[in-house]
Amino acid sequence: MKVFRNSIIRKSAVLFCAVLLILPAGLSLAANKPFPQHTSYTSGSIKPNNVTQSAMDNAVKSKWNSWKGSFLKPAATGQYYVKYNSAGETVSEAHGYGMLFTVLMAGYDSNAQSYFDGLYRYYKAHPSNNNPYLMAWKQNSSFQNIGGANSATDGDMDIAYALLLADKQWGSSGAINYLQAAKDMINAIMSNDVNQSQWTLRLGDWATSGIFDTATRPSDFMLNHMKAFRAATGDARWDNVINKTYTIINSIYNGYSSNTGLLPDFVVMSGSNYQPAEAGFLEGANDGKYYYNSSRTPWRITTDYLMTGDTRALNQLNKMNTFIKSATSSNPANIKAGYNLNGTALVTYNSGAFYAPFGVSAMTSSSHQSWLNSVWSYTANASAEGYYEESIKLFSMIVMSGNWWTY
Repeated sequence: MKVFRNSIIRKSAVLFCAVLLILPAGLSLAANKPFPQHTSYTSGSIKPNNVTQSAMDNAVKSKWNSWKGSFLKPAATGQYYVKYNSAGETVSEAHGYGMLFTVLMAGYDSNAQSYFDGLYRYYKAHPSNNNPYLMAWKQNSSFQNIGGANSATDGDMDIAYALLLADKQWGSSGAINYLQAAKDMINAIMSNDVNQSQWTLRLGDWATSGIFDTATRPSDFMLNHMKAFRAATGDARWDNVINKTYTIINSIYNGYSSNTGLLPDFVVMSGSNYQPAEAGFLEGANDGKYYYNSSRTPWRITTDYLMTGDTRALNQLNKMNTFIKSATSSNPANIKAGYNLNGTALVTYNSGAFYAPFGVSAMTSSSHQSWLNSVWSYTANASAEGYYEESIKLFSMIVMSGNWWTY
C-alpha cells in the first residue's frame, strides 16, 4: 500500500511538472483578486441601478477587450507598450494606464500577468535620466526616448500603484518582486516628483526650478494612490503631500470655482496662495481652465472618497455634480469637452474624456442616481474614440461598476 501511494505521488508530481512545461511563459496561474471584485465602497455611495451587476461587468469586459486590441502592443522581446497615437508613440501616462488595466482585469484575462510583466520590463528599459526608478515620459515608434528622458508624475504614480496592486494580485515571490519594485518607485517619486518644501506634486522630475518648481497639476491628485504609498512604505512624508493636496483643491474651489467646483489643468503658486495657471503656461491657451488634463479629476478625486470615505474634497465634488447636471439639463450628451472655471463652455463638442468621469463623481450621493444611470448608459453605449478617451471611459466604468479596489 505504501509503495502504491508513493507511486501515485510520483506520477502526480510528474503530471504537475508536465502541466507547468506546457503553460505559456508568464501566464498567471491564479489571481488573488480576480475580476470582477464588486468592492463595497463608502457607505451612502451608489452605483448604477438601471442595469444588472452582470451587465455592468460584461460592459467592462467588452471595453477592456476593445482597448487591449487597439492599444496594447508588443515591443521588444518580452515587452509590451501602449500605443497612444497613430504614429506608434507612447508616453508614461499611457504605460501606467496599461499596467493598471492588466492588473485589474486579471482573472478575466488569463494573459493579464504576462502583459503586466511585459509592460514592467518596458518601463525598466526606459528609465528617466534623473532617477532610474522613474520612467522616461515619451518614446517613438522605434522605442527610443524623445522629448527628453525625464519623467511625468502621473505616469510614475500609476506605475507605482499598479505594482502595489500586482503584489496583492499575484504575490511578489515570482520572477518580479512587485512589492520591492513598487517601494523603489514610490521612494523615487518622493525624492524627485515631490517638492519637499511645499509638499506639492511636481509636474515631473524635471520641474525643479522657477515657476515650474511650485506648479502642480490637479489631474495628478491621486489621493488614493498616495494613501497606498504611505501604507506600503511607512513614509509619513506622504501625509504632508496628501494634506497639501486637499488644501489646494479647496483653495481653488473656494477662490476660483465656487459656483462650479471645476479645477484647472494646472495650478501655480503666487505668494503663499495657489491659483489657476495663465494661458500658455505649459500646453496651451486652456492651461488655467477645465480641459483635457483636469477632465480626469472627477474620477481621480472621487475614487479616493469611495475607497476611504475622506470628506475633505466632498464639498467641491458636490458643487461640481450640481453644476454639471444643471449645465447639461441632466443629459450627458450635452457635456462639453472643456469649460471655463465659471462654467461657460469652451467648445461645442463632446468627448468621452469628459462625460465618463462625471459618472464616477455622481456616485457620492443617492440624489444623483438618475444622473449616474444616464452617464453609465451613455458611456457604455458610446462609439469608440481615441486612446485617451477610451482609457478614461474604461477607468470610469471599472469604478462605476464597483470593480475598483485598492492596496
